[in-house]
Amino acid sequence: MRKLLPFYPVLFCFTVVRLAAQPLYVPPQLSSPDAWTMVLLPDPQTYGKFARNQPVFELMTAWTAENISKLNIRMVLCTGDLVEQNQMPNPNQINGDQPSKSQWESVARAFERLDGRVPYICGTGNHDFGFKSAENRQTYYDRYFPPDKNFRSQELLRDAGFDGDGNPSLTNATYELTSPHGQKLLFMVLEFAPRDAVLEWARKTVSQEKYKDHFVILLTHSYLNSKSEHIEKEGYPLTDRNYGLAVWQKLVQPSSNIRMVFSGHIGAPDDVLGHIGFRSDKNAAGKKVNQMVFNAQALGGGWHGNGGDGWLRTLEFLPGGKKVKVRTFSPLFAISPSTRHLAWRTEPYDEFEFDID
Repeated sequence: MRKLLPFYPVLFCFTVVRLAAQPLYVPPQLSSPDAWTMVLLPDPQTYGKFARNQPVFELMTAWTAENISKLNIRMVLCTGDLVEQNQMPNPNQINGDQPSKSQWESVARAFERLDGRVPYICGTGNHDFGFKSAENRQTYYDRYFPPDKNFRSQELLRDAGFDGDGNPSLTNATYELTSPHGQKLLFMVLEFAPRDAVLEWARKTVSQEKYKDHFVILLTHSYLNSKSEHIEKEGYPLTDRNYGLAVWQKLVQPSSNIRMVFSGHIGAPDDVLGHIGFRSDKNAAGKKVNQMVFNAQALGGGWHGNGGDGWLRTLEFLPGGKKVKVRTFSPLFAISPSTRHLAWRTEPYDEFEFDID
């Protein structure tokens, strides 16, 4: 024992140095007490396709619920691809070990954390249609996310569009919200690669007299690529479809009140920059339209990894309605003191502000 005693101070000092070298963790908080927050959740598909990953997405929605009051969260958006396969009973154990039914049940269960507490809107992606990926326009979305699932969303519902069979569907819908600053907001969600008739419905809807002074925020799955360009074409077998460039040309640019667009869809294995993009353009009325793509599904181990390391974004709308602060945060890393120093992504493309004119 005498031989070991002199080494104790050395070991203690080494521990102190290691702890001191880690950045100080600061939990998410509002920069202004009068601001409000919108949470942006990326494509959940890789969380749902593996049983081991499903609790990660539920952790993300649980964290959101826990911070509703602290961050004054008034809306949650999810970019689509809620599942990996819409209608596959036999997972191949490589690209997932959960049948489609279990995937839909998992993502619906995760959003139960928010039911009755805060409104949320989920986009539908290519994987939410067909069998594996948009072979047709059939989806189980309306079964697992019916209008009355979350009364906080239902009370904001204003317009319901129609699915590929002509039936009313929340895959195309609008929700009206008055911000804490008194601004009239209209959230519009559109299906993956919306059909021509859906874009016409959307254009007529936002151009109604009752919405002419609203600030319209559009949510759709496939819109920007990682170069912040509008996606022009993709190889899905749908014949009546419009990707990002066509959505911009036929709907967003001609509309005087669509002012923000959010999307997901893109990714590259363990490459942050392969999942994100941002651009601003002027619409026909000369007003700025801020457009953001945010995803994370191939971070944390690639396409068959942990689903995206728990990354989400908070958008803080500052008083005055002219500025938004964007931050990128992982509740997964934040949950443990040993990994909290990894919970923020602070590069300029992950932590920034943009103006609203």
